[in-house]
Amino acid sequence: MRAIEGGICAVRGVHASGLKDDYMGLALIEGAGPCAGVFTRNKIVAAPVVFTRDNLENHKYIAGTIINSGNANAFTGEQGMADAREMAKAAASKLGVQDSHIAVASTGVIGRFLDVGWIKDHLDEVYGALSADPQGCRNATKAIMTTDLMEKEVAVELECGVRIGGIAKGSGMIEPNMGTMLAFIYTDAILSADTLKKCLVKANDSSFNMMVVDGDTSTNDMALLTATGASSIAPDVANFQRGLDYVLVELAKKIARDGEGATKLIEVQVNGASDLADARKVAKTIVRSPLVKSAIYGHDPNWGRVVAAAGYSGASLDQDKISLKFSDGKNAVTLVDHGHVADISANKQLKSIMESDTVIISVDLSLGEASAVAWGCDLTYDYVRINAEYTT
Repeated sequence: MRAIEGGICAVRGVHASGLKDDYMGLALIEGAGPCAGVFTRNKIVAAPVVFTRDNLENHKYIAGTIINSGNANAFTGEQGMADAREMAKAAASKLGVQDSHIAVASTGVIGRFLDVGWIKDHLDEVYGALSADPQGCRNATKAIMTTDLMEKEVAVELECGVRIGGIAKGSGMIEPNMGTMLAFIYTDAILSADTLKKCLVKANDSSFNMMVVDGDTSTNDMALLTATGASSIAPDVANFQRGLDYVLVELAKKIARDGEGATKLIEVQVNGASDLADARKVAKTIVRSPLVKSAIYGHDPNWGRVVAAAGYSGASLDQDKISLKFSDGKNAVTLVDHGHVADISANKQLKSIMESDTVIISVDLSLGEASAVAWGCDLTYDYVRINAEYTT
């Protein structure tokens, strides 16, 4: 497996385009084949999620995806559903396919009606710019951004020649439970919708479902995986899974690093848990903790907050067996060793670690063999400012 350029447009059979006009954006992706999706578990579900979820349940196939940013089309009742259908109809007309073969996604402010007229006015331009070049992917990625500061795209080519590419948006309201978060992943492999679903659920559980920016789950979360089959290759499913896992983890890390107001990526590695569920509980609880996140922002090695978070996670643990390290990926400092607190009062290396742009927190519970990794970001003054002023 090797990383390649181009995001979703590196995948054979995919064309993409997009435009951004102030805070409004519109993207269109053309790529037909079996499709699977995972969606928000919030009980307030946006109209485009309902529309797309129903299409996939009935057909397990999409030919194109239309995405708008700036308005979530959530909590908008029957008008919202009508607007989602109108978006699908407009995209289907351009692509020459059935409405039921279109996926619709939206992201932005909740509770405001969608300006469908704006979307229709700009769709000709977006459709006319559809491209299989890397720029097409970049334009689509930029178009779906809201408070994001960086584009999020990844692509790989497996040894068998199959390609997998993905784009995502997300910066705030991020704790997916399938996190506002959208992801569109394409492959040119020959795979059935049922196989895609199994692979997506597995990859999602160890990537998007293991990242936390602020602990809020959006009404619009959606991740779609479509197989164009354009490579004419039916890959070994285990090899495909490894490639998909890599793409989704890299996208998840990009989302976490680009959290609203963030200055640091936080990675929490948990080892020695009794089972996988406990490992994931501890990792996500630590990375979700406002006290941990604010300490990381302030370069404060306040490790007591980490063990406290582990303690209230609901996982089985023994404080006399816990070990804890902080690292920047190159250097590591032990803070707790099997319940014994280390003397870090004069540790200059720890200061350097806390000032790095990536802080890795490693916890060993010494109770079993299970492990998990979660990603998040620090909590800054800018996060409060951005969200205090979001609609004003």
